[in-house]
Amino acid sequence: MKKQGSKTWIIIVLIAAVLIFGVFFLLNKLSIQDVTTDEFLKYACVEVDDNGNVTFNEALVDESDRITKIVIDGYNLSGYVKTSLGYTQKYTTSYGRGSQSEYFSDVMIDFLYENGVSIDYSDPNEGSVWSSLIMPIVVVGIGLVLVMVMMRQVNGSNKSALDFGKTKARVNQNVKVRFSDVAGAEEEKQELQEIVEFLKNPKKFSELGAKIPKGVLLVGPPGTGKTLFAKAVAGEANVPFFSISGSDFVEMFVGVGASRVRDLFAMAKKSMPCIVFIDEIDAVGRHRGAGLGGGNDEREQTLNQLLVQMDGFDANEGIIIIAATNRADILDPALLRPGRFDRQIYVNIPDVRGREAILKVHARNKPLAKDVNFKVIARITAGFSGADLANLLNEAAILAARADRKFITNVDLYEAINKVVIGPQKKSRVVTESDKRITAYHEAGHAILARLLPGCDPVQEVSIIPRGMAAGYTMTRPDNDSNHIEKSKLLDDIAMTLGGRVAEELIIKDISAGASNDISVITQRARKMVTEWGMSDIVGPVNYGGGDQVFIGKDMQTRATYSEELAKIIDNEVEKIIKNAHEKATKLLTENKSKLDNMARLLIERETIYQDEVDMIMEGKTAKEIMEIMESRDGLYNENPFIKVDTELAKEEITKTVEEKVSENNETESKDE
Repeated sequence: MKKQGSKTWIIIVLIAAVLIFGVFFLLNKLSIQDVTTDEFLKYACVEVDDNGNVTFNEALVDESDRITKIVIDGYNLSGYVKTSLGYTQKYTTSYGRGSQSEYFSDVMIDFLYENGVSIDYSDPNEGSVWSSLIMPIVVVGIGLVLVMVMMRQVNGSNKSALDFGKTKARVNQNVKVRFSDVAGAEEEKQELQEIVEFLKNPKKFSELGAKIPKGVLLVGPPGTGKTLFAKAVAGEANVPFFSISGSDFVEMFVGVGASRVRDLFAMAKKSMPCIVFIDEIDAVGRHRGAGLGGGNDEREQTLNQLLVQMDGFDANEGIIIIAATNRADILDPALLRPGRFDRQIYVNIPDVRGREAILKVHARNKPLAKDVNFKVIARITAGFSGADLANLLNEAAILAARADRKFITNVDLYEAINKVVIGPQKKSRVVTESDKRITAYHEAGHAILARLLPGCDPVQEVSIIPRGMAAGYTMTRPDNDSNHIEKSKLLDDIAMTLGGRVAEELIIKDISAGASNDISVITQRARKMVTEWGMSDIVGPVNYGGGDQVFIGKDMQTRATYSEELAKIIDNEVEKIIKNAHEKATKLLTENKSKLDNMARLLIERETIYQDEVDMIMEGKTAKEIMEIMESRDGLYNENPFIKVDTELAKEEITKTVEEKVSENNETESKDE
C-alpha cells in the first residue's frame, strides 16, 4: 500500500509540474504582440511628422506600455518593458522592408538613445537569473507546494475521518519491567505469576482442563503499583503489551467508544498471546443506569461493547485483559463476573516489611550513607504507598544535592518524610513572640496527651516551625501496622487532637483559629463512629452513613434516609463524644500543667524536639535540664535524630557532662544564697 501511494504521488507531482511549465510559457508567448513600425515607434514614445521631423513625446502611451529597451537582431526589432523583475518582451516588428525603414537609421537610434531608450543587439534577459532560471523555478515550486498542501489536506481529512474510531492504545513489544522491580506485595506476585505461566506454558494447564483467566482486575489505593504489576506480567511473559486509559474510549460522538473497543481487540488478535491493560477502567465501566442520558449513554454503549469483546459470541483466547481501578465499588456487576474478570487482586498499602523492600528497590541507583537504616525508615512511614516511598527517596536525593553532599544521609531522609507528609519548612517566615507562644502551647498540648493516653501513637517529633499550611506540628508514628481501630483508640485520638485547643484555653485564657483543622477532623471521626461504625450505645450498630458517590439516575428515589428525630439523636451522640473527649483532655492537661509549661519553654528555645526530649519532660525534668543535656550530647549522635550512637562511651560522657553541669549550677546557687 505504501509503494502504490508513493507512485501515485510521483505521478501527481510530474503532471502538476508539466502543467505549470506549460501555463508559464503559454502566458509568456501570449504577452508578445506583433505591431507595425509606426506602432512600435509610438510605444517607444517617438513621433514622426509628415516632414520627417522626429520628436519624443512621453504622453503617447501609458507608462506601463512604454518601451524602455530595444533589441536589434538583423531586420527584427524587439521592444521590452521594464518591470520590477527585469525586462519583459511585449512588442515585436521588422524593419528594412518598407517605406518607413529609414526611420531606424543611425540618426534614429542615436535619437532614441538620447531620450532614455536603451539600444542593444542581444536579448536583455540573457544572463538575467530572475527571468531565465529562478523565476520559473519559483513559480513551479509554489505550484507544487500548493498542490501538495491541497492533497495533504484532502488525505488528512479523509484519514482523520476514517481513523476517528481507531484505538489509541500504545503497544510495547518488549517490556523491560520484571517482578524483581516490584516489591512489597509477594501474595499479589504469586497470583500474577500464574498468569505468566499460562502465557508461557498453556499446555500445562489445558491438560488438566484448566482455562486461562480472561481478565484480572487490580484494585487498590492510588500509588500502590497496579500499573507496575501489569507491566511486570507482560515483561515476565515476554508478550506484547497494549496499554490504554479508560477515558481514551469515550468521545463526544456517539459510537466512537464502541468502535475503539472493537479496533483494540482486532489489533490484539493479531498479536496473540498478549496483554491488554486498561488503566482507570472505572471511567468507562461504571454501573449502567447511573445517568439520565446524554454522555452517559455513549459510555454505556462503550461498556456494552467491552462486555461483548471480553466474553461474548467470539472467543478471544490468548488475550488477557488486566484492568486497574481504585473504585471497584462503582463498577458494573456484569463486568466483574467470572468469565470477564475472573480474578480480583487487591493491591494494598505495603506493611513494614514491604516498605523496607520498596525503599531498597527505589534506592538501587542512589548513593546512600553507610548509616542509613531502611528498617527504621520503614517503621516511621506507616501508611505510605509505593509511590509515596519513591517520592520520599527522590526528595531526599534533591535535599542532598541542594546541600552539595555526595551521599543521601539520614537527615535528608527524615526531612523528606516531613516534607512529603506536611510540607517544606518555612524558617524565613517572621513569627511574632505571641504567635510562637500560642503555637508552642498548642503543640505541647497535643504531645503531652499523646504520651498520657494509652491509645495514641508514640510521639516522633514536635515543632513550632511552620510547614505547609500548619503553624506547627506534632508528628506521631505507630509502632506497627494495625488493621483494626478500637473505639478506645478513637476516643483517645479525639482527645489528643483536642489537646491543642484545650492548652490554649488553660494557658492563654483564649482560643485561636489554629484548631480549625483539628475540629474538622474530630467532627468527621465522631460522626463516622456513630453513623457508620456502630460505636454509639443509643444509635446502635446500624449504618446511617452515606456513600461517597451518589448515582443520580439510579439512587435519586431509592437513596436511604433517616428521620429528623434520628438525625437529632445522631447529632447529640456526636456532640457527646467530643464533649467527653474535651473534658478528658482538660483534666489531664490541668494535672500535668508543669510538664506543659516545660515543653512549651523548650519548644520556644529549640523550636523542634524529638522523642527523647518528650520522654524526659514526661519523666519530670525541667526545660533547663533538658537543654543542658541536649547541648552536652551534640556531636555524640548521628545526623539522624532518631538513630543514636548506642555505645557505652557515649553514655558515660553524656552522664558525666550532665552531672558536672548540675553540680556547677548547685554551687552557683549556694554562693548566691
